[in-house]
Amino acid sequence: MTFHKEGYTSLALTILVIALLNAAISFYFSDAHAVKWIVYILSFLLFVTIVQFFRNPKFVITTSENHILCPADGKVVVIEEADETEFLKDRRIQLSVFMSPVNVHVNRNPISGVVKYFKYHPGKYLVAWHPKSSTENERTTVVTENSQGVQVLFRQIAGALARRIVWYVKEGDVVEQGQQFGFIKFGSRVDLFLPLGTKINVELNQVVKGGRTILAELTSMATTTEVSSDVLEDTHIPDVETPLSNGHGEEILVIEHDLKNEQPVVVKAPAPAAAKKPAAKVPAKPKTAVKKTDNK
Repeated sequence: MTFHKEGYTSLALTILVIALLNAAISFYFSDAHAVKWIVYILSFLLFVTIVQFFRNPKFVITTSENHILCPADGKVVVIEEADETEFLKDRRIQLSVFMSPVNVHVNRNPISGVVKYFKYHPGKYLVAWHPKSSTENERTTVVTENSQGVQVLFRQIAGALARRIVWYVKEGDVVEQGQQFGFIKFGSRVDLFLPLGTKINVELNQVVKGGRTILAELTSMATTTEVSSDVLEDTHIPDVETPLSNGHGEEILVIEHDLKNEQPVVVKAPAPAAAKKPAAKVPAKPKTAVKKTDNK
């Protein structure tokens, strides 16, 4: 367990305030022992709160190309389908994790890959669980694409107490799964937008851990597959106008599908014309030899 670098200024200010407050109490209320003890206890609680808020735990991170790691400590508050309109502009599975002031506020990359998009949005400071906080609060948007071409969008969203979002990535960066990509101070939320078909491994109100909990798993269904028009052009469709037979001269039925009305159409193929039998050859009559005689 270490102390995060983002908390150095806050910790220094906290120590200064505690020192000045206790000095003033000791000077002006030297005989008020009860008051001094109350101030001592409150000062200690404030110091512990700041230290635990900016704590930076160390642990082993297990990476996987198909896993979506939790980006922060907290509780799952949203699992639903939603339209992502900023960058992906398609239908996605939204999964949101709410971080209370007692959670670790380090933000970690959910997947490895290349940062394809990054943008910071100044905004309001609605409570983090408010439905409009994803689009109206101060926030950042990051899109990372893995080696399989799957893009995952995630957002840092400031809450009612948060007044500063810190990020460490930019477009074009190559990032590793579980690596720190940012920090949010004093209560906030992280949204993820995953491809449809992704297998979700968590439930609403479940407590999760950043960099350790596997929120979801990418599956083959998560990749959109389109049929090329070239494939359709190369597909051979029998011509029903050509007479078809089963080899014995009998009629066969050809079933067409009416793609417009989605109704099968039965077409009766005409029987092939009967082949004419060739005329039998008549053997040629042998010629009779004529014997010549001499007339004397």
